[in-house]
Amino acid sequence: MALVNVKDMMQAALEGHYAIGAFNTNNLEWTKAILETAEEQKSPVIIEVSEGATKYMGGYKVVADLVKDLFEAKKISVPVALHLDHGTYEGAKAALKAGFTSVMFDGSALPLEENIAKTKEIVTLAHFMGATVEAEVGAIGGEEDGVKGRGEVADPEQCKLIADLGIDMLAAGIGNIHGPYPANWLGLDFDCLAAIKAKCGDMPLVLHGGTGIPEDQVKKAISLGVCKVNVNTECQQYFAAATRKYIEEGKDLEKKGYDPRKLLKPGFEGIKEIVAIKMAMFGSVNKAN
Repeated sequence: MALVNVKDMMQAALEGHYAIGAFNTNNLEWTKAILETAEEQKSPVIIEVSEGATKYMGGYKVVADLVKDLFEAKKISVPVALHLDHGTYEGAKAALKAGFTSVMFDGSALPLEENIAKTKEIVTLAHFMGATVEAEVGAIGGEEDGVKGRGEVADPEQCKLIADLGIDMLAAGIGNIHGPYPANWLGLDFDCLAAIKAKCGDMPLVLHGGTGIPEDQVKKAISLGVCKVNVNTECQQYFAAATRKYIEEGKDLEKKGYDPRKLLKPGFEGIKEIVAIKMAMFGSVNKAN
């Protein structure tokens, strides 16, 4: 089996009323942890990477080769897609050229007309190459950008315009944000989500900022058409906490505890733990077939 695009897994999730976890990778440990957990949980999975992480890891081809080689070496049998998260126009084209099976073109900050034109071009190119496309309406906020409460809420009419461009999944802002949620966060706007669903029909919807959203809100969002939930911050938090514990207990000073294979293992296991938790929450466990 080779890496796949998200078309079939999104359709199955839509019909089965569950969601696929899209977990950001940052290095070898992240990629191995996501793949191993997906195989153990018999869950389809999306490994995604931001443009910043791509640069850190050495470029689009390095990321694509790493995921493909680990997928083959570990004999992964569940469906796995490689997705570019929040890609620019040039980034989406570069990812497709490198062998990514899915891309997000994030034109949400552009004037609507330019967003539409560039989305059309990326859709045409991606579909020609057998890949799938996610687009966004309503920029997702983030505490690091000074967001104090709810993130931006998308216009359902604009969602319909973008959905009709031939994209395969739509990310729409419904009050969600990236990073840790502030104490005064108002929660997801389910009225907006229902209106978007009514306008866009069977279009698979994407929930960004999956870290920190209460489980009942995540499950309600899935019941209203969300088929993909992005998780990044929580994996970083679990990795950092496990690594900190290892060092604070002085284990890096015992024998060859400083060996990176030992030093990074607790964090690796931490990522596996949270990925498994999220897969159970999203309902994708044992859905690989």
